[in-house]
This record gives sequence, C-alpha cells and structure tokens, in this order.
Amino acid sequence: MGIYIPGTEKEQKQMLEEIGFQTMEELYAHVPDEVKLQRELGIPEGMPELSVRRKMTEMARKNHVFPTVFRGAGAYRHYIPATVKSVLSKENMMTAYTPYQAEISQGLLQATFEFQTMICELTGMDVANASVYDVGCAAAEAVAMCRERKRKTALISATVDPFVVEAVRTYCFGNGIELTQIPAKDGRTDREALQALLAEDVACVLIQHPNFYGNLEEAKEIGEAVHEAGAKYIMSVNPISLGILKTPGEYGADIAVGEGQSLGLPLGFGGPYCGFMACVSALTRRLPGRIVGQTTDHNGKIGYVLTLQAREQHIRREKASSNICSNHALCALGVGVYLASVGSKGLEKVASLCTSKAHYMAEELEKAGLTIENGGEFFHEFVTTSEKSSEEILQALEEQDILGGYPLDGHRILWCCTEVNTKEEIDRAAAIVKEV
Repeated sequence: MGIYIPGTEKEQKQMLEEIGFQTMEELYAHVPDEVKLQRELGIPEGMPELSVRRKMTEMARKNHVFPTVFRGAGAYRHYIPATVKSVLSKENMMTAYTPYQAEISQGLLQATFEFQTMICELTGMDVANASVYDVGCAAAEAVAMCRERKRKTALISATVDPFVVEAVRTYCFGNGIELTQIPAKDGRTDREALQALLAEDVACVLIQHPNFYGNLEEAKEIGEAVHEAGAKYIMSVNPISLGILKTPGEYGADIAVGEGQSLGLPLGFGGPYCGFMACVSALTRRLPGRIVGQTTDHNGKIGYVLTLQAREQHIRREKASSNICSNHALCALGVGVYLASVGSKGLEKVASLCTSKAHYMAEELEKAGLTIENGGEFFHEFVTTSEKSSEEILQALEEQDILGGYPLDGHRILWCCTEVNTKEEIDRAAAIVKEV
C-alpha cells in the first residue's frame, strides 16, 4: 500500500521550504495556542511489523470460525472466487467511493458502470445507481423515491427482514411518510389484508422475494394489485436467487433493491456490504446517489463520467428526496468481479445448488423430527418448528462445531443452505438434531 505511506521528515522539510516555512510550528502559527494539543497523543508507540502481526493473530484467536454454517437471515456464506480478492487488493482500486475527477479515474468509473449494467441485467430494470450502503438503506431510499404530494403512505410486508423494516421506519419518520405493515399469513404476505390497505394515499408497496422466511411470495399478483391502486411496486430480492427465479422486471416491479453481499463479499462480521438499487426508466431522475454514465470525448473515444449530478442533492437540497451522495465503490467492484467471474451459467448453477441442498436438508430435518412450517415453495431458507426449544437444538449443534439456523423464537428456527454446504454436513447436522 505504497500510496498510503506518509512522507519522510526530509520530504516534509522540502514541502515546507517550498511554501516558505522552516517548521511545522511556523505553518500553524495562526492557530491560537489554546486550541492546540500541548501534549503527545494518547496512543501506543509504534511496533515492528512482526510484532504487529503477532498481536493481530493473538486478537484473531478470540474469534470462532465455524467450519459448517446453516445460518442466513440476510447475510450468506458463499464461495468467493480468488479473482475477487486479487482485483480488490490492487492499489489503484483501493477506494471506498466513486471518484470526483473523471479524467484521472476512468478505470474505476468503468468498473462502476459495469456493475450498474450487471445489476440491470440481473433485475430486469432499466437503470441502476452505483450502489448504496446496504439493503436496508436501499429499501428506505426506494420508499422515499415514491413519495408524492397526495401519496404519503408506504406499505411494507411483515415478511420483510425485520432489520430492513426498522431502517425503512427510521427514514419514513424523517421524511414524513406514514409506514404501515401488511400482515403475514402462513409465512407470506396476506393479499386480502394488502387489498384492504390499498387506499388512494398509498405511494408504494414493498415486499421481499424470497421473503425473510425463505418463502416465495405471490409477486405477480401483488404487483398487479399495487399498480391497479396507482401505487409504485418495490421488490427486495436475493440476487443469487435471480439465477433461477424471474426478475423483478418480469414481475412488473418499478424499483428493485437488494443486498449485494452474497455476490462475492465475505460475511465480514456484518459489513461493509453493498446495497443495490435499480428502477424503470420513468423513475431515473428520482434514483438517489451516484450514477456513472458512458459518453464520448472530443476525439470520439468512449469515456465515463458521473451523470445527473446536478440533481436536488447539490443545487436544490430543500426539494431533495435523498441526501445520499456516496456509495460503496470497492464493494460494488467486488460484486462486479464476482458476476464477471461466474457468468450467467455459473450464477444459475450456484442458485440451483442452493435450492436443491436446502430442499434436501428440509427433508432430512423432517425425518429427524422437526416440522417444516408453511410448506410451500422456498428458495434456500426455510423455517422449522419443534417441541424441543430452539436453544437446545442449536446448542447441541454448536458443541459439534456447527452453527445452526437463526432462532426466531422459542421453538422456531430459520435454516439456510448454500452451495458451500455438503451432503455430509447436512446429514451430520440432521443426525445431531435427531438425537436431541
């Protein structure tokens, strides 16, 4: 990381002399003494590289990394091709954000443009932005996009990830949008309850497909009802599932959002992640955050720029629907490299393995004595119930170095399988559950 090495004392002295100073004290002479820190910083002395490595290794031993994981609930353990880490480690790509100076940042801008293009292809939407912080942020920004003068109510399904619901609720409070939850019925959005809530003041409806419980929603029928009421239709999707499921565009969604973590980003103890947003062309100017566009220079060569920058975030802030002016460029780059590495056939294969292994595990856990809740179509997550407590089952698995599903309450567990789980791991987990 050479570009982050600070200047030497000799280099600092040369720079001071160039601007007419001899010492750092002279440079800051105009700063009053009472606001200067008249002591050393309260941080430890520097350490040799080998000592730092030993210290970090010692700290890392406090973490327990489970070799077998059957937990998802919004963050998923997938195989990450070596190409992803190799590209992300390059110094010239090591930045968190989209660049400001297009003329010296063509490579990074092109990478972001490719990310946007892939997200459009993946979701079936017309335009995508350069990413936002995570899926909660994406969902909340999508709801804000839909607010209109006479439509200030948003409906969100109770089957959406609870953490996403909380993020949306927080944004709605700040934006003056009334948020109402659509009840769940048998693990899916209650369509009758939705129909009753679709009043003239409803700006949008947000569902998750597959939903938090892994179930597939009646996405087409919900979309038709939403549009008939004159509201916008927002779908939060798992991008891996789009390898085999219909796209939000095919379901008639106006806006598609999701979490890019499963596309080449490690679990990372909760972040950083990469929320993606895409929409139909009619909503392009409402799409918040950064958008990279392709153009040509005065020589007719292809070039990349930040486009639609002068929207309300910059010159008409009081009318802005969003104040987000940044993105997670490094994470978006990882997503782009992952999708380019696996390709459309590879993504389809990953999705197929996820769902086939999850269905096999559901069958084995049922044989072991658990009951599959709301037995309908699901992708790679499903809920079980049992007479035994969730804590007792998960503790037995943990004792055998297996991280079991996500506990929903005293007797319900949300299980997840991805392509990295083997048949042997599934069989072993089912056997332990059976013993319990």
